[in-house]
Amino acid sequence: MTSQDDRRPTVRLPVRQLLQLSIYWFGINAIWGGINIVLQERIPPLAPAGQGGRALAVLDIFAVLMAVAVQPTVGSISDYTISRWGRRKPYIAIGSVLDVVFLVGIATSQTYLSILAFVVLLQFSSNFAQGPFQGYVPDLVPRVQVGFASALVGMMSILGVVGGTLIASIGYLLGDFTLPTIAMGLVELSTAIGTILWVREGRAPKARNGRSIVSLGLEAWGLDVLRERSFVWLVGSRLCVLAGISVLSKLAVLYLGRSLDMSDPDKSLWVPVTNLVIALVIVVSTIPSARLSDRLGRKRLIYTSCALGAAGSLILAAAPSIWVAEAGVVLLATAAGSFLAVDWALMTDLIPKASSGRYMGISNVATACAGPVALLTGGTLMDIVGGVEESGAGPRAAFLVAVGLFGLGALLLRPVREPAHVHAIEVDGATS
Repeated sequence: MTSQDDRRPTVRLPVRQLLQLSIYWFGINAIWGGINIVLQERIPPLAPAGQGGRALAVLDIFAVLMAVAVQPTVGSISDYTISRWGRRKPYIAIGSVLDVVFLVGIATSQTYLSILAFVVLLQFSSNFAQGPFQGYVPDLVPRVQVGFASALVGMMSILGVVGGTLIASIGYLLGDFTLPTIAMGLVELSTAIGTILWVREGRAPKARNGRSIVSLGLEAWGLDVLRERSFVWLVGSRLCVLAGISVLSKLAVLYLGRSLDMSDPDKSLWVPVTNLVIALVIVVSTIPSARLSDRLGRKRLIYTSCALGAAGSLILAAAPSIWVAEAGVVLLATAAGSFLAVDWALMTDLIPKASSGRYMGISNVATACAGPVALLTGGTLMDIVGGVEESGAGPRAAFLVAVGLFGLGALLLRPVREPAHVHAIEVDGATS
């Protein structure tokens, strides 16, 4: 039986508040979307020939270990935090300021080890803020608006990736990525300030009962989470689907250069064009997907996303030209937009609401691990197939791995028991 503390809010939020709830996702993902481009350009020249994919994978492994450790732990602590700013905002403020500091470190580093160190620190600061922040949707959004709110989260997340990629692409024009890397941090900091000023607090903190901060942080890793079986299966499914999507984001620059034989001037055009295509498709697909999931169920839409993602990956693996490749990108973008909206909605349906910081932090372990999984599987196969000559067959093989990841994501979704909910919700009923 659901406890009073685990019930969703019932008061509808104004549309402007729903937008403000999602805008910080733009800032967070602007950093990581841009850093993907920067690292793909800066890391391979620092690695031995033919080892660029593995060098990126090693960096991602160290970074994700930090993310996995920090996000659920700090999210759990924030569930109990009492402060004049509320239980989430102090962490957002500290993490966002540190993000700018560590991005300056990445921008000015000249060795593989120093870049690795600052990327790991950036994961610490970003997840220090992100773990508590993502508790806001379960804290504040009533059931009738959760599909729409989750669609906005998905939209802003992908638009953030696109925005960050566009900022990073300025580095091609400048011949240097220093200023674009720092600019990403300033964009994220501005969205954090808006969140701190204008997002109201939700439910009261959980009772601490004299427990230490260490005890509260360790609670995130309690084995009681395994009793939430649908949640655990959904986290596994999310990991595989996001890893399939990440093959594109992590290896797109190498795919354009090696598989489609593009020069730097060509990439300076097609990297932003491709990301603008992604942005447009996501804007068109995200909210309709959320509305359909309110009527047809979340799982059906996630299965559809997996099918579209696999089809798009197959097209990219075989594309003879950029124009055919863009068709694959459109399918992958549709899959990403609908998945991120619907997956978030299903996740917030499943978790205990009083511990939203903890559970959403754990769920985002899948997000943090998706990049390393994509690079360890797709990136490693790229290096093996491409060889020391770094042939174009390597990135194409990586997209075949993505097909398998989408299939596994669909398979892991099957045991998830979708909560019964009223379909045909009028998500347009939010008041402004």
